[in-house]
Amino acid sequence: MSSQQSSSTSRHSAWMRDDLTRIVGIEIKKLERTKSGSVARRSGLDYNTTPPCGTIRVYDANDNPLDIRGFYLFVCQEQEPGAENTYKLSALALCDGNMLNKDFDLYLSAVGQRKKEIGLGTYGNGANRHRPMFIFANPLGIPELDNAVTLIHPDATLAESEAGLQMAYRLIRMAKDGERVFYCYRLAADIGTGHPITDLKNPFPTPLSRSIRTQNRGRFRLQIEPLQDEAGQ
Repeated sequence: MSSQQSSSTSRHSAWMRDDLTRIVGIEIKKLERTKSGSVARRSGLDYNTTPPCGTIRVYDANDNPLDIRGFYLFVCQEQEPGAENTYKLSALALCDGNMLNKDFDLYLSAVGQRKKEIGLGTYGNGANRHRPMFIFANPLGIPELDNAVTLIHPDATLAESEAGLQMAYRLIRMAKDGERVFYCYRLAADIGTGHPITDLKNPFPTPLSRSIRTQNRGRFRLQIEPLQDEAGQ
């Protein structure tokens, strides 16, 4: 690739990182509802291999990297009572990835090339891919966003240009460098007349356990005890 082509690709990638009108990437996260009535994984959701991010990297036909804005679509799927193979979506949120995480360096550290161990095990045909597993927030765990359809967007003036939208909440998250504000929109027809725009400050449920240690893996407990002989030994 020539230096001119490289410069052009860099310029295109730069404006695509901030332009939400041309191209965005969307990852879909499907959840179920628990027996208690809440959305599953309320306090933290698995992001297998790749952390969420407001910027994601894709590649063009010439394998040049392009960094574009990332959004995440969360849906809660439920089976209709008494109707086999019939389902409904009882909650939906399309979320700006920056509301979940804006650390693009963290994202790149996970999607980059990693080494795997090979030749493992008794017969030398095992491998360890060292795949990371991330846990980040689940917007449907916020009570105000459950049982509704919501767009979480960075633009406070979106309703002025998109007919039929109305702001319902301001979602405020405390970052290491201060507050970050996002805006929750719904169809105006879904919002009651006179609905006040309220602030949701750090609204995500907090996990019960914040230990840095994980549970033991591959540990099975059986309800058996060693037999004793006649001497009680």
